[in-house]
Amino acid sequence: MSSKDVFIPRTQLLAKLSQHRDTEPIKVLTGVRRCGKSTLLQMFVQQLKDEGVSQDNIFAKRFDSFDIPLGYNASNLYEDLQNAFKHANSAEPFYVFLDEIQDVDGWERVVRRLHTRPNTDVYITGSNSQLLSGDLATYLAGRYAEIPVFPLSFEEYAHYRNASESQTTIAQDFADYMRYGGMPGLYKQEMPSLDTVREQLDGIYDSVVVKDVAERNNIRDLGMLNTICKYLFSTSGTLFSTRNVSNTLTSAGTPTNVKTVDTYIQALERAYIVYRAEQVGISGKKILRPTNKYYPVDNGFRNLANGFRTGDLGAQLEGIVFLELKRRGYTINVGNNGSEEVDFVAERSPNRAYIQVTLSMLDDATRERELRPLQKLNDAFPRIVLTLDGWNTGTDEQGIQIAPVTDWLLDEYRIF
Repeated sequence: MSSKDVFIPRTQLLAKLSQHRDTEPIKVLTGVRRCGKSTLLQMFVQQLKDEGVSQDNIFAKRFDSFDIPLGYNASNLYEDLQNAFKHANSAEPFYVFLDEIQDVDGWERVVRRLHTRPNTDVYITGSNSQLLSGDLATYLAGRYAEIPVFPLSFEEYAHYRNASESQTTIAQDFADYMRYGGMPGLYKQEMPSLDTVREQLDGIYDSVVVKDVAERNNIRDLGMLNTICKYLFSTSGTLFSTRNVSNTLTSAGTPTNVKTVDTYIQALERAYIVYRAEQVGISGKKILRPTNKYYPVDNGFRNLANGFRTGDLGAQLEGIVFLELKRRGYTINVGNNGSEEVDFVAERSPNRAYIQVTLSMLDDATRERELRPLQKLNDAFPRIVLTLDGWNTGTDEQGIQIAPVTDWLLDEYRIF
């Protein structure tokens, strides 16, 4: 691997920003810390320049940079913008990129005014400690479009590996991706060691839990917050209720209660470090006591919580598929069909797909177990099994698709 930084294209995210270009809403990039929001803005600015947009019509600032004066506030920002407008071509759109905007006291007043300025296209990012999705409605009064940003997809990660000097197979790439995850900072220069991964993920985790969860929500019991967060990481893919979590932790010698667990989990969700998949009944059937599954935003955090021990590959694979569905814009639930469970019911109106995730379909008993819930469905929506092995793939006699998960992740196999 060369010592130079490797450029990792984020084609799908750039395409999404391009789709929102020159539209009225303020574009707000949201996601867990260090998932690549700032870099994405830089890439989009460069794309605009490559397409002929003049530098005079681009205002881009990162407010946690060293060259930003201490005490920089809304008045300073407003003055800088007014000066920039004087040099711009008023006949062309003016693009504003405000990165780490939470460091500017009173920023929302300026951004709301920008929204009223004709021919002005605004993009912002912010630390989750002060700019969470739940706050945006208050700050911007519905004038925004939220663009979720996630860590590297496997497709993006594979591009990084292919750009390196090392010769690897897709299977090797996926094994490393499953173990280390896709936080972009891990792959700035070369394939990281386990110690480097552990150190960097620890740092990101600590900053999210302390700054974006504890400080933001006035949580003083950091020990309990860490315990709950790591419990969710290490048991991702398991159905349970907050009462289950409370009882389990209490039985293990960490006394807590349902209200505390529920409050802490909601705070972790708002910081984009965990995501929830709710259990729903299929075909209109109600569940008397529905439970949830929780997944970390990146598989590396799950393995960090487990000390990077081998095992639980099925749950890890399920988490990777879940996050990829989130990237592709699906609403995801866990399906319940009586005594049977469908791993994911993925919807993107007006379409739906039923998805099972398994390491292998080679064993007859496993094959029967994975197919049975799908065979009982009687609507016309696609049914698919994603598996890590490349055997016994294709379409069975009932129209169920069985596909290698790496092909699906590389977008060579689309559900709809």
